[in-house]
Amino acid sequence: MVKGLGLDLCEISRMDKLLENDRFLNRYYTEEEKNYIRSKGINAAQTAAGIFAAKEALTKAVGTGIAFDLREIGISHDDAGRPVYRLTGKALELGKGDRFELSVSHDGGIAAAVCVREAER
Repeated sequence: MVKGLGLDLCEISRMDKLLENDRFLNRYYTEEEKNYIRSKGINAAQTAAGIFAAKEALTKAVGTGIAFDLREIGISHDDAGRPVYRLTGKALELGKGDRFELSVSHDGGIAAAVCVREAER
């Protein structure tokens, strides 16, 4: 059963500017995410935008908005390369007992992410 839905868009050029300073990365991204973003070279801003949109989409699906540290929402990839959430802290508490599905896309200078919150059966 669907309990929540979140959608977020992030402009890639905005991320390009923010990545000029490590302060932004350190404030919003986990160590794993920072390493992944840095490994993307020329596509770093696109990757950072997709991850940021995914984090915001989850806060909307939960219904809280940004009410906790966004580093508590980790984005990684499963064995097939599909993006998945790794929750800790307050994010984990708010989503306890639920499953979160994630889809991320990039086109036309925009990254988009959709999060579906489902009740575990």
